[in-house]
Parts: sequence; structure tokens; C-alpha cells
Amino acid sequence: MSANAMSAETKPVIRAFFDEPTNTISYLVADPATGDAAVIDPVLDYDHKAGTVDTRSVDAILAAAIEAGYRIVWTLETHAHADHLSGSPYIKGKTGARIGIGDHIVDVQRIFRPVFNATDLKTDGSDFDHLFKDGEHFAIGSLTAEVLYTPGHTPADVSYKITDAVFVGDTLFMPDYGTARADFPGGDARQLYGSIRKLLALPPETRLFMCHDYKAPGRDTYAWETSVAEQRAANVHVREGVSEEDFVAMRTTRDAKLAAPVLLLPSIQVNIRAGKFPPASANGVHYLTIPVRTKSGEPVEKIAS
Repeated sequence: MSANAMSAETKPVIRAFFDEPTNTISYLVADPATGDAAVIDPVLDYDHKAGTVDTRSVDAILAAAIEAGYRIVWTLETHAHADHLSGSPYIKGKTGARIGIGDHIVDVQRIFRPVFNATDLKTDGSDFDHLFKDGEHFAIGSLTAEVLYTPGHTPADVSYKITDAVFVGDTLFMPDYGTARADFPGGDARQLYGSIRKLLALPPETRLFMCHDYKAPGRDTYAWETSVAEQRAANVHVREGVSEEDFVAMRTTRDAKLAAPVLLLPSIQVNIRAGKFPPASANGVHYLTIPVRTKSGEPVEKIAS
């Protein structure tokens, strides 16, 4: 059945919440028939300079759900984000929602456990409530959601297809901005190209919802909804005619010039733990670790002893 043939009752109600400090879009996705809902990629507000957190962004989502009479049953992560801390545990604590992520999160945990000497971290994904497999279906009320494995940005990225809407995480950006970087540990530009082609093989009318927007040059407003047809025709990195080799060359060159995200180190430590902070120290304070190394690869002791 095409998207145009669906009745309004079978489509999810989608509300977007934009967090400008991290350029992240979170979504409240609800089944109008039952009132069951999911939150996708919620943000915990974190002040990196002060080392403080608050919950204004997730509170706004929870308030919107309460006002509409929705029951949040899932909080879904498209991947372990490197640019914001997850608000999923807070939502779970308030609603009892289950936290879900793709099953390849275990690969990301295994990569980063030694980086942060995270001896407390289990690398079996058990900090999450559910690990989704590629092609798995699950329910949000009477809506059926499908998990699409879309690696490349990280080894664990998934997209969530809910009727005619797909939440693509960091795989794609708006057509005038392009595609996600693939230079994080475990990332792969060839995999990313394949994942994007997988998404663009969906029906042209399929709606695509981005996880980030940065306002491409010449655009004055933020945007986060597009379509498969628009991406095929106009995406500056992968429109029709761009070969895999062209894409990999572009992505590799571009990624080499990109700075690390400001919240990379705190975000990864928290998000691979399903949004929880590392265990508190004996003084009751939670600390985030900053691994220090030299650019040359020499031991730090040679310049800082």
C-alpha cells in the first residue's frame, strides 16, 4: 500500500523537538488509535563548561505527551551519539518506557571500553532493555515499526521505519547539507554509502526525518523533514549518478578536515551505557574520563613529566 493510500488513522502523529545547542532533533511519535508513543533520540541537557546537567529538553517532550494523553512505551536510540547525551534513562524513570537500540551497539561498547578504561561496562548490550536486529518488527500501539540496519556513521546505526516515516539518525542530513561523517572508530564510508542506497530504495514518497540540522549555506531556517524523492534528486553528496567510489573519496577527504564534536568524549561514555553516567566514586560524585594522548602518538610523559 502506498503512503497516499493510507488513511490518516494509520499514520503516526509526529512532533519534533529541536535542541539548538547540539543541533539535534528528537521526536515524539504516537499512535492516534491507542495513544501509545515512542520518543526517538532524546537529549539530556549538558553544560560542558560547568559539568552540569538538566532535563528541560526531555521535560518538554514528557509535557507534550501528557498534554496529548500519550503513553510513552519506547525510547529509541538510532545509535550511540557523539554530540549529545541521551535522555532515555530519565524518560524510562518517568514512564517505564523500554530503551531500545540496534544490536551492534555491542561492537561500539567493545571499541570504547578500553579507550575509557571503563571496567564497569558490560559489552553485551545489557544496559539497554532491547537490542533490535535488522528487519525486526515491533509495535507502538497499533503501529508497526521496522528496524533498518544502516551502519557507516558508526557500526551500530539503525533507522526506524514507522508506516511511511523513517527516522534516519545520522545517516543522512537534509539534501542541501548531505551526509554524515564516517571517521569515528568503526565507521566506514563504503558501509555508509550502502546504507544510504538502502534508504533511497524505499518508495519515493517515504518521509525521512533527520536527527540533526546545521542550516546549509544560503538557508536561514532549520529543517528536518524531507523525502526519498527529494534526497534522490538533490542530496549534494549522494544524488542520482554519484558512484560509490566518488562518495567514498568525497567523504574521506571531507572527514579528514572535520573537528571532533565538542561533546564527543562525555557523550560516548554515557551513551554506550544506555544514557547512564559512569558509577559514582567513593565520594559520591560521578566523573567523566578524558583520555589524554599526544598528536604524535608518543607517551604523554615525554612532554608532561
